[in-house]
This record gives sequence, C-alpha cells and structure tokens, in this order.
Amino acid sequence: MTLGLQIRVRGRVQGVGFRPFVFREARSIGLVGDVRNDKEGVLIHVSGKAMYDLPEMIRGSAPPLCEIHDIEVKEIEFAQSDQFRILMSGEEGAETSCPPDAAICSACIDEILQKGRRADYAFTNCTNCGPRFTIVERLPYDRERTTMREFDICEDCRAEYENPFDRRFHAQPIACPNCGPVLTIEPYAPHPLDAATSRICDGEIVAIKGLGGFHLACDATNVDVVQSLRTRKHRPSKPFALMADLETIRQFADPSDIEIGLLTAPDAPIVLLNDTTGTLPEAVAPGMSRQGWMLPYTPLHCLLVRKVGRPLIMTSGNLSDEPQLVDNDEALANLAQIADSFLLHNRPIARRVDDSVVLPTPLTPMVLRRARGQTPGTLALPASLPDRQVAAYGAELKSAICLTKHGRAMLSHHIGDLDNVLAYADFLEADQDFAKLMDHEPSLIAVDKHPGYLSSRYGRDLSEKTGLPCVEVQHHHAHMAAALGAQGWDGDVAVGIILDGLGFGDDEAFWGGEVLVGNYQSFQRVGHLAYAPLIGGDRAQREPWRNALMRLDAAGLEVDADLLFSDHPIKQVRAAAVATIQSPLSSSVGRLFDAVAACLGILPGQQSFEGEAAMRLESLASASQDDGWYGMHCKDGVIDPGQLFEKLLADRARGSPDAMIARRSHRGIAKAFSGLGRRVAEKTGVQTIALSGGCFQNRLLLTMVAEDLGDFEICGPGPVPVNDGGLAFGQAMVALAQVD
Repeated sequence: MTLGLQIRVRGRVQGVGFRPFVFREARSIGLVGDVRNDKEGVLIHVSGKAMYDLPEMIRGSAPPLCEIHDIEVKEIEFAQSDQFRILMSGEEGAETSCPPDAAICSACIDEILQKGRRADYAFTNCTNCGPRFTIVERLPYDRERTTMREFDICEDCRAEYENPFDRRFHAQPIACPNCGPVLTIEPYAPHPLDAATSRICDGEIVAIKGLGGFHLACDATNVDVVQSLRTRKHRPSKPFALMADLETIRQFADPSDIEIGLLTAPDAPIVLLNDTTGTLPEAVAPGMSRQGWMLPYTPLHCLLVRKVGRPLIMTSGNLSDEPQLVDNDEALANLAQIADSFLLHNRPIARRVDDSVVLPTPLTPMVLRRARGQTPGTLALPASLPDRQVAAYGAELKSAICLTKHGRAMLSHHIGDLDNVLAYADFLEADQDFAKLMDHEPSLIAVDKHPGYLSSRYGRDLSEKTGLPCVEVQHHHAHMAAALGAQGWDGDVAVGIILDGLGFGDDEAFWGGEVLVGNYQSFQRVGHLAYAPLIGGDRAQREPWRNALMRLDAAGLEVDADLLFSDHPIKQVRAAAVATIQSPLSSSVGRLFDAVAACLGILPGQQSFEGEAAMRLESLASASQDDGWYGMHCKDGVIDPGQLFEKLLADRARGSPDAMIARRSHRGIAKAFSGLGRRVAEKTGVQTIALSGGCFQNRLLLTMVAEDLGDFEICGPGPVPVNDGGLAFGQAMVALAQVD
C-alpha cells in the first residue's frame, strides 16, 4: 500500500475528454495511479511527489467542453502502481452532468476537407466535438451505453482510441468510413451527399437526418422553393432558420464580435441577426428585421453547405406544430408530402433535440430556446435553498422539465407545446428518461397553478399516486424566480417586472403585465396593467383585433374602433363582453402589443403563430429612431393604456409614419412599467429588479426598460429562457424555498 490522494471531480466531466486530460497531466508530472468514470463523475487515485499539484492543474486547464462543479481531495492508501492508467467505468447511474452535443471542431473540419481516410466522412468526431446527449442511453458515458454500440470499431480507429496522445483517445463516438455510420438517399443514388447537393441546387426540398432529428433543407435564395416549402408544410409566415458558413452569413448580415462568438461556440445555436441587405426572399422571415442563422455544426452539414455554396433553409423536419421526426421510416412516411428526397443515415438518435435559439441583447445573450448543445447542462442553485430533489413540470407552452439535485438544477431541452398529442407523449417520455439518466428520485413536485395545464395535471396526479408533496406555483412568481436564480441572486427581497402573454393569477384572472415584490419563497403583487376582457378566450390570443376593440372601447374610442374593424363582427364581440360570455379578464402586455399591432393594420385578423403580431410590430418599431413616447396613467399601481391609444390614433390620423407610432408605443409601455418598478423599488429600498416573461424576448422593449433602470441591478435574460421554457426552473426554486 502507498499513501496517495483520492480526487473526486463532479460536473460535466464525462464525454468531454476529461479522463485523457487527467492521464496526460498526471504522467507529465510523474504521478502513478488511475482515473475512471463512475456514477458521481470522475474518480482519480494518484500518488507521487507532485500529487498535490494535480487538483490545481485540473482546475486551471481542463478541456474546453468540461464544466467542473466540485473537486474533493482526501488522503488515502491504495495498492502500489507503477504507472498511471485509465480504467473502465464503474457502476451505472449518474450523480454527474450528462454531456451535451458539441459542434464539429476546427481539427475535424480540416480533416474532412483534406485527403485522408476521413475525407468527406459525415460522422467524423473527436473528444472535443460530436454527438453526446443525442446518442447516450445511460450513464456513465461509454460507447456500450450509446447508440454507437452497434458499430464495431475498426483496427485504425481502435489505435486512435487507445493512444493517450491522440485527440480521439477514448472518444466514444469514434468512427470512420470502414466502421461507422453511412449515408443513403431516397430516391436512391450511388453517392448520397453529391446527390443531395445536386437536388438542392436544382430546387428540391431534401429531408436530412441530422444530430437530434430531421431538418427540411432547400436553397434559401430560391424564391419559388422557399414558398413551396411554406405551402407544403402549412407554415404561412413563421420564420425559417438559415444555415451557412461564416463568410456567407457576412454577405447577408453584419455580425458583431459577440454575435460571431455565439455562432462559433460549441453549442452552435441559431443566432438572430439583423438582416442588413434584404436580399434573401421575403418568404424566409416575413415581416421580420432579424433572421435566424447557424453555422454547420456536424460534418454532414459542413460538407453539404460547402458543396451547395449558398445559404440553406434548415428548418425542423416535422408536420406543422408536431415534434421533429427522428426515425428514418417515420420520416419517409410522414414527410413524403413535403420533401422530394431524403438524406438518411443509420446511427439511431437516442432522443429528439431541436436547435437552440439565442438573441443577442445589450445586457447578455438571451436564450430563447434551450436545446441542442445547451442541454442537459446544469445551473447552480442559490446557496440558501435546501438540497432536495425536486421535479418541476413547467407550463403548457414551450414545455421543459427541471430536476434539482446536489444544489444544481438541470433544465431539460425544449419539448414543445403540450396541446399537441405527440408533444405531450414526448413530455411523458422525457420525464422518465431524465429521471433514469440522472438517477433522480424526487421528494417534491412543483407545477403551475393553472387548473387546466396538462403539465400541472400530470404533476398533481403523480403527487397523488406517490404521496409526494406538490407545490403549486403562481406563473409570474415562477418567472421572477427563474430570472433571479439564473443570475445567482440570493438576497432578501427583489422587484419583478413580469410581462408575458398570460398566466393564471391568484384572483383567477389571467395576469401578464405585473410588478411584484418578493423572493423565492413568496411575493406580493403591487402593480399591473388594467384588466381587459379576452373575448372568446383562446380566440383573443389568435385574433389581435379583439384585444384592440376592447382596449379602444375602454378608452372611449368606440367610433375609431368601428372604423378600424368594420369588417369584423364587432357587435357580437361587444355583446359577449357585456354578457361576460367567454370573456375572462386579463392584464396581459402580450395582448396589449397585439392590440397596438392591430390598430396599425398588422395582422388584425388572425396570427399564424404565437407572437407573430408583436414580432412584426417590434420589427416595424426598430426601423424608427424617434425618441418620443405615448404616456400612460398609473393610479394605485394600475397602469391604464387608454392614453396610449388616444395618442396612437391621433398620430395615425395626422399621417405619422407607422414605424414612429410603433416605436412610441414600445417606449410608452417600457416607461410605464420601468417607472412603476422604480417607484416600488425606491419605496421598499430594493436594489435588484428582475425582468422576465415572454414579452422580454422583444429586444427593443428589453433595451428600453433596462436603460430606464440602469442604476439598478438587473436580473434579466440569460441562460434560462424568459419565456415559459424557463418556468420549470423558477418553479423548482420556489418549491425548494417553501419546503419546511
């Protein structure tokens, strides 16, 4: 026996080249011992003169994809060793973070573009890049526990895999044309990638099996094929994502250094960039001033983009409003009416994962959709919260699940809207999958207070079956907690400005324009937008004119409303309002933006996707530099937008530009809520203000509010979505804070 150290490392330390890194570092300073993966992370046994140096070396120069949460060091005695070894993994299970997928690295890009055995090989990877989360079935992360176990490693790959000085040392998805996955194309052609290239260039729509599911790809410069894709997919106006290399992106946008950093990061998200040329077809992103661009993040995408030489539409391979397809046979059957050809491969996808979406803002980059490359990463919980295992189930839209364990929260990938049967099935599967993957056994359940959300019903039913306590969290309290927690806030009291579409309020109205005072445990509502009825319930969310009619009537502008909406059934809607038939009250700022948009003639009838009118209004406002605003009265914490509509209609009657009116409306809403938030903060002595809710995806609104509150500490958009995709994270923290 010899005296040595046991070093326990927790975090994202599996599937990121960590064991090879430790092997090389230990050998470089003459240490002996071993390193292995186990259910807690990585376990190191080491001895030698310089053994006390190793923990700091690990902290200081860990691999780029690694994320260290904790290092424990203690002296032990273990069997004498004459060298340092990498051992097989220990028992199954996970107390550690599962690795996310990582975009292809520069070394692998060079390799597939040059001569050699991996030239043009679409599944090239190394320890610094490639699939992880989309192929792993259970932890610890080793090849036999991934979908790559079906492919036997050839002698050449084995030599790389076992060479500690090769960048593929213990790279679990290692492959080459002799032993790895292969491409095929339907209709058949002998060279699938070349065939796909030719067909895209000839104006075809090609369904492509990628990392976490299928995409539908076509030439983004071809007006006819882009419009054909919209027609076939029944997607009239929701923006399409674009893929190109950086040089090509610069021909259509002017990304800043920060934006380039986002594009080239290992998660390689879709980044919303200003359309600086307007030369792509309008049908790519109708009515929008920003377009969603991403770099090719797999070898397959790199090769395809290079061969086509034009920007590609790269949108989710699914039927309208359904989850992305992952199986070859299902894609061939379900996408046959959309795609002309299918570029397939035979590596199974362990779980469906969409592309992440990020919006650059003056504060920090804002994650709009947390998915590929970002999940299943974890977030540290405030130190004041107890260490319990919570399962939080989010909301109805933009569904995601959050699990807590050992002082960290794991927010799942974007699942989708649960009103779709297939998305709900994904939600149920994800709950079981993540619990198994992370060895999670909840002692507490958290749900939204809404009585009808499917996610809430599921959580309540689970609580009843298991006997576990269930905490029902008010929607906007969860938004506030998510914004605070994402920034690591751990104070006593904060102010929250929470602006969104709707959430079930404590008075059974639908809130959505709220000023709160509180913390993780509790809150008080101290201000809100004046109520207006949502005539027709869900129809009011789809038809902006209904919201405009109610707001104009409330402001005494019935005559103007009659003129603006004469071709709509205004008498019936007004009658329903009087009779309070299907007319729940709402303080929603989302619906307020819809009303403003309708007054300007932006989609007054019906939206084709959630938030379309507000997004078009923001794009219009961004075209103006006007610094005026439409003020709103505030009495006893209630903000009345009547004056805004009076001034809006007056400016429109004078022939003022719509862009100016849109911008003044934005600034008026921003000033009303920032002003109320400031007064509340100053009255209560609070220095921290949280900004959350889906309306803060509006970059212009966020910028205006943040500027108005620049002398406060702002906890706003960041790694946790401000939309309902971040709600489960907030629910988990509220539940933890409320436990006895």
